[in-house]
Amino acid sequence: MTGFARRAVVVAVAGMSLAGLLTACESNGGGGRVTLNFYNFPDGSGAIQQAADTCSAQSGGKYVIKYNKLPTAADGQRQQMVRRLAAKDSAMDILGLDVTWAPEFAEAGWIREWTGTNKSQAEQGTLQTSLQTATWQGKLYGVPYNTNTQLLWYRDDLVQKPPTTWAEMISMATQLAKEGKPHLIEIQGAQYEGLTVWFNTLVSSAGGSILNADSSAPSLGQPAVDAVQVMRDLAKSPAKDPSLSNQMEDQNRLAMESGSAAFELNYPFVYPSMQQDKPVVGGVKLAEHFKWAPYPSVKGEQSRVTIGGIDLAVSRYSNHADLAFQAALCLRNKDNQIVAAVKGGLPPTLVDIYTNPTPDFVKNYPMYQAIFDSLKTASVRPQTPAYQSVSIVISHTLSPPGGQNPQSAVNSMSSGIKDALASKGLIP
Repeated sequence: MTGFARRAVVVAVAGMSLAGLLTACESNGGGGRVTLNFYNFPDGSGAIQQAADTCSAQSGGKYVIKYNKLPTAADGQRQQMVRRLAAKDSAMDILGLDVTWAPEFAEAGWIREWTGTNKSQAEQGTLQTSLQTATWQGKLYGVPYNTNTQLLWYRDDLVQKPPTTWAEMISMATQLAKEGKPHLIEIQGAQYEGLTVWFNTLVSSAGGSILNADSSAPSLGQPAVDAVQVMRDLAKSPAKDPSLSNQMEDQNRLAMESGSAAFELNYPFVYPSMQQDKPVVGGVKLAEHFKWAPYPSVKGEQSRVTIGGIDLAVSRYSNHADLAFQAALCLRNKDNQIVAAVKGGLPPTLVDIYTNPTPDFVKNYPMYQAIFDSLKTASVRPQTPAYQSVSIVISHTLSPPGGQNPQSAVNSMSSGIKDALASKGLIP
């Protein structure tokens, strides 16, 4: 931990002492019910609050779940949790962790291992790749709450048959540009986690990995060179959005809805948005032509799209750990996952939802089979307690996406990742 980080923790401890005392007063609800504080990303769809209310009602009076909204950005979410956990804040019970955080939080001793019946229930019927995100050194530290994967979204009034490779997609977009038609390819190119996700997907799809098997050293190699070349090819083509180096997921969504793009690589949340907004551009009802296909490959092989999502962990400092484990299992049950998918576009982690879909799920989540197929072959981001530093090295090296020589960029990343794993340099 850097001196800056240590000072930040001290300030956090001092600043939270009163807040911790106030929240502790709420630890027991009326009638003997325990209040379980659940910290998760801010959900505008209402699905998380609905799940919290449902599980509270179904607890038989044992507990009530209080949904506390974290900051919108993942970095802000992690920062708030790290500071409070470093202060051993007992007012945190259930934690919604990004799928890259389990190793860091487990190594720090901030979250409890899932064992016995709790572990068996967490694993039963759950996607194996999702479980991998919640596992560190063979131990389970979370129950997968939801997952995420990107698909290729495209307009079928512009493209009759979706491309299967990046080269084919760039070629199609270039031809559309020559014809004066909407042609942009929307992807996350800003200097943040989304750029790391793009790179990890391309490296995995090319048959490689960012770290070696035991996460002790960078792997990279030719697959990484191929990945950077794809990013450079897009950035140097007419298919590039002029704002590529500043774009994140929601900017991609808005660009697609504005009618300027033909392709978009993004998460399923874009589908309900398109259906609700129903944009009409040049007389074209875009929602009627908004289709999906598998993520394009690097060289014709099976794409391995980077998995996302949230894992529910139980704080080491919770005074109600047994109830917190029960509540976390309830929050991620089948009914609540279906609600989260239909309302918020968040893919479930339970296999049965995909293999035995309800009519409501099929109606409101028509791309479920494509998502399931992608999740079965998904890749995970590097699993290491130093992930935040590794990700920063990658996103800083690759920004802007068209500004590097592929081999030089990979060499630079390899050196930076070695330093990150050795805790050298700035650790966020």
